[in-house]
Amino acid sequence: MKQHVNRVASSCFFHLRRLRQIKRLVTLEATNQLVAAVILGRLDYCNSVVAGLPWSTVAPLQRVQNAAVRLVLGLSPRDHVSPALLELHWLPVYYRIQFELGLLMYVAHNGQSPMYICDALTPVSRVPSCARLRSADTTDYLVPKTRTKFGERAFCVSGPLVWNSLPESLRTVDSITTIRRRLKTHFLNIYLS
Repeated sequence: MKQHVNRVASSCFFHLRRLRQIKRLVTLEATNQLVAAVILGRLDYCNSVVAGLPWSTVAPLQRVQNAAVRLVLGLSPRDHVSPALLELHWLPVYYRIQFELGLLMYVAHNGQSPMYICDALTPVSRVPSCARLRSADTTDYLVPKTRTKFGERAFCVSGPLVWNSLPESLRTVDSITTIRRRLKTHFLNIYLS
């Protein structure tokens, strides 16, 4: 995965250099939209596969996002990007991964995902040994036990971990647009605290 992350980061830095050349010709809003489309789209594409990786492996993606923030807002290399991330309403890479896992779980929970994803997940209410527990009345999913760190990265483990950590009010939202907005706000609040 290190090789994959490094290739994505390299590709993003290439495009950031190209965008830097035209920055003075376009407005701040246009620069923001270009960076969101070209750079953030690459960072978000299948980013749930890097869930559970050590931070040293994922750090190049965060460096790309930091460089993108500096490009959009015209910050110097020494300026901190945390306030700028909040100004742009962008989640840091770690929370972007959690956000994507939460969205995937929402889609699977509502039966809008392919069957192979739904079949990999087991609601606690369907587990016979948990039928009389209070957790059977919730929308929790069973988190399978694994023996390795590699196993913890599987979607059937990382997805339910994120889903079960969400407040019940988020899990019962009725539309995908609402869950996107509320989930992003939820992770921004966690990032701020």
